[in-house]
Amino acid sequence: MLNIKYSALPALFILAMFACSPSQSEPEVILSVNITPDDVETHITFLAADELNGREAGTPDEAKAANYIADYFRDFGLEPAGDDRTFFQEFTINTALLNNPHASEDDTTGEKRLSKNVAGLLQGTGDSDEFIIIGAHYDHLGYGEFGSLYRGEVKRIHNGADDNASGTTGLLELAQYFSENRPSTDILFLAFSGEEMGLLGSAHYANNPTVDLDNALAMINMDMIGRMNEEKKLIIFGVGTAEKWTALVDSANTGNLNLDLVEDGTGASDHTSFYYKDIPVLHYFTDTHSDYHRPSDDTEYINHNGVALALHHLVRVIVQLDELDKSDMEFIAAPGEQRQSMRLEGPTLGVLPDYGYDGEGMKITGTNDGGAAANAGLESGDIIVGLGGKSLEDIYGYMEALNGLKKGQLTTVTVLRNGERLTLDLQL
Repeated sequence: MLNIKYSALPALFILAMFACSPSQSEPEVILSVNITPDDVETHITFLAADELNGREAGTPDEAKAANYIADYFRDFGLEPAGDDRTFFQEFTINTALLNNPHASEDDTTGEKRLSKNVAGLLQGTGDSDEFIIIGAHYDHLGYGEFGSLYRGEVKRIHNGADDNASGTTGLLELAQYFSENRPSTDILFLAFSGEEMGLLGSAHYANNPTVDLDNALAMINMDMIGRMNEEKKLIIFGVGTAEKWTALVDSANTGNLNLDLVEDGTGASDHTSFYYKDIPVLHYFTDTHSDYHRPSDDTEYINHNGVALALHHLVRVIVQLDELDKSDMEFIAAPGEQRQSMRLEGPTLGVLPDYGYDGEGMKITGTNDGGAAANAGLESGDIIVGLGGKSLEDIYGYMEALNGLKKGQLTTVTVLRNGERLTLDLQL
């Protein structure tokens, strides 16, 4: 705890009616005056602008985004929680490791880059040393050198409006809300870089924390919360990492969201770094889409209203969490294990995985027009259980199978459709 304390402001929600923008699917919803679609749009528009060139980790454009976040943290009255009483925590990226997973940290064949996390502490009104962590990564793919699914000849900016300007916007909106409605418990706000290169920033912070992580009550991560659909689907991972999570998120659902709760506390986002420190985690996610890791992940497709709805739910969760302590939130090792280091290096099918599905195989929510899956006749709702003669247990088995195939290869894909097992010819 820092010594400075503030008087509590009422934590009650002040509700007002706001009209949706014409691009939103609903005519109006009840929103807190502290978190509005207009504010959401302002932050995402800046972070996903062409002028930031895709916010690739370790570049001057990443630094512009980091400064933007730090300036708002300062305006909201957060205390610097980075290195040397600043808002920044620096770490080094060795791109040799990205090009060759077998390279060592001392490999000099790659470029060494300086990247940074942004950290701000909001002091609560109580006297406990415990705190809540809220995080999101703010980096993206730049022009797609690392991690892009774009296969065009001409390099294009990957603005990452959903991935993850949306989550970073959520971080800023929550920092503002709770600075105006202070909880009893401290909140540590963390904006990570290097996520797209393998959770580098969050792993660095978890291994080199600027505060004692033994006092962390929970960690909540926002990654891709910008594409809520008309059914108001919100996927929340990690509910199996503490006994009380399911009750908390269900009771916070006063906005009739279609919650898809997944127990697993690991995955390819920054909450994983804290799960492995035995901290209960949640990951907020509005599902994948055909623009994922492509230049088309742009601001025009963001559901600003949906982002606000997800954040209102998260606020209600945090308000409840503020009344608990570590004895109420004992860490549970969640069932299942996702391998966040798995990379897709082979051809692609052009499918949209259903990340809320936890059965055998990989369920899809759709296909990309003209892609290998669409040409083979795959449909939304299909469960891929075999590829290239290999049986698939989950999405990571799917990725492993694809990595063993080649573009242009003729093979087969086996799916379950309405209980029937079908094997279809496939050309990659």
